[in-house]
Amino acid sequence: MARFTLPRDLYFGKGAMEELRTALKGYKKAFIVVGGHSMQKNGFLDKLQKILRETGLQSMVFEGVEPDPSVETVMRGAQEMRAFEPDVIVAIGGGSPMDAAKAMWVFYEHPEKTFEDIKDPFTIPTLRNKAIFAAIPSTSGTASEVTAFSVITDYNTLVKYPLADFNITPDIAILDEDIPMTMPKTLTAHTGMDAMTHAVEAYVAGLHSDFSDPLALKAIAMIFDDLPASFEGDAGARGRMHVAQCLAGMAFSNALLGIAHSLAHKVGAQYGIPHGCCNAVMLPNVIRYNAKACLNRYADIARYVGLDGANDQELVDQLVEKIEALNRAVDIAPSFKEHGVTEEKFNQSIDFVAEQAFKDPCTGSNPRATSPEDLKKILQCCLRGEKVDF
Repeated sequence: MARFTLPRDLYFGKGAMEELRTALKGYKKAFIVVGGHSMQKNGFLDKLQKILRETGLQSMVFEGVEPDPSVETVMRGAQEMRAFEPDVIVAIGGGSPMDAAKAMWVFYEHPEKTFEDIKDPFTIPTLRNKAIFAAIPSTSGTASEVTAFSVITDYNTLVKYPLADFNITPDIAILDEDIPMTMPKTLTAHTGMDAMTHAVEAYVAGLHSDFSDPLALKAIAMIFDDLPASFEGDAGARGRMHVAQCLAGMAFSNALLGIAHSLAHKVGAQYGIPHGCCNAVMLPNVIRYNAKACLNRYADIARYVGLDGANDQELVDQLVEKIEALNRAVDIAPSFKEHGVTEEKFNQSIDFVAEQAFKDPCTGSNPRATSPEDLKKILQCCLRGEKVDF
């Protein structure tokens, strides 16, 4: 038996945050989790607090979640939740506050658990005994507002752990198209390519289904169409990208992902490269590598976005070229060297990164069986911007 899980309610469009007046009616206390200062600076945090106040909720704000949320931040937030005792948790901002808030939620409801207890996939105990969860994304990429995932970093080991469990799928998702209009260009590029990688990996992942496939394909087509214009600040394209990344999230939350994400989790933590940028660099080579196991699936994507070839291999080659052209259009360089990773630093840590990526939960759903040695070869090609051919 398979499963397909989404938030119970998803509100979308301009000004969608206002729908919280109805969705949260009758609740008493909201614990708000935010990241840096953009939600405050652009007035969205104030708007959220005003809506909650006028709906009858008392609120408390937990600020300062770092770009890659740490275990320590999660535990500190859970402690503050236990003191405040909310019946609603609201995360607003990028993927980091949403991911951090999900993990805080676990330890709020289950203070007896440790991070070690929940690191493995599908080991999170039942939630919603104390609170429900509402997510309001400010960026168009992570789709944490609709997923069963939360990525938390252990800075002692420099390893990112993707927590995975349907229990942490939000109850309410708010796709307010006013919010991503404030994203800077680089963040628009990185989050957009994160969404592309979600959709492509979901389409070929081990648990893809007739429910996830249409979502993945639609997201891919929309991202090809709209990311370049969104990068240049076009408002209509920004709004459509906010929807596209959510469709990609719905797909991968249920179909799972693959080694582009396994590697991105470890490369990002080790070298400080933004997650979406890591995915953008690796996606072309991961497709080349995986095509030996699922050429027809990638060819399906190519046909869906209007490419034409004499056979499946030609179609997949064109798909890779189209993704590389999209990277160029949003100013993402094709090698890790161009993103500041030196040969010396790379060689010192490549074995560790490859081993950790092999252990990552996303590796298990990759369409081609892999090994630490294969992952090491992929990393070496991506360091220099070379093509994978094995």
